[in-house]
Amino acid sequence: MKTPEPPKDKRTKAYKEWVKNHEQASAGVGDTVQKITKATGIEKAVKFLAGEDCGCDERKDKLNHIFPYQKPNCLTEDEFNYLSERVGKLNKVTVEEQRRLLDIYNRVFNDSAEMTNCGTCFLNNVWKKLERVFKEYS
Repeated sequence: MKTPEPPKDKRTKAYKEWVKNHEQASAGVGDTVQKITKATGIEKAVKFLAGEDCGCDERKDKLNHIFPYQKPNCLTEDEFNYLSERVGKLNKVTVEEQRRLLDIYNRVFNDSAEMTNCGTCFLNNVWKKLERVFKEYS
């Protein structure tokens, strides 16, 4: 899902809302740790004691790289159209549907999920996540 462009005028409420929703999203554990240390005052104390170059930024980047938060890729138009025909109607999954949905799921979530004989497991694990991503576009 592509992040929408921010509003041009930085004085508007729309711009401040955009910053709140998009720029402050954590890319990984490092960003979350930084937010916690900033909110609790630890960051200020460390910078006071160790100086401005305390190694926090390098640690944050390394933690983000090691423990990233999963961010799904955007749906293609073809995938979106395929899912739109099934949202709200999918109770049983044929083998062909499962293959196609797994292809979409694995690409969007950078995963390697495989076929399963358990339709309920497939619907609960794969389909619900795809449905959630699809609804982000609505």
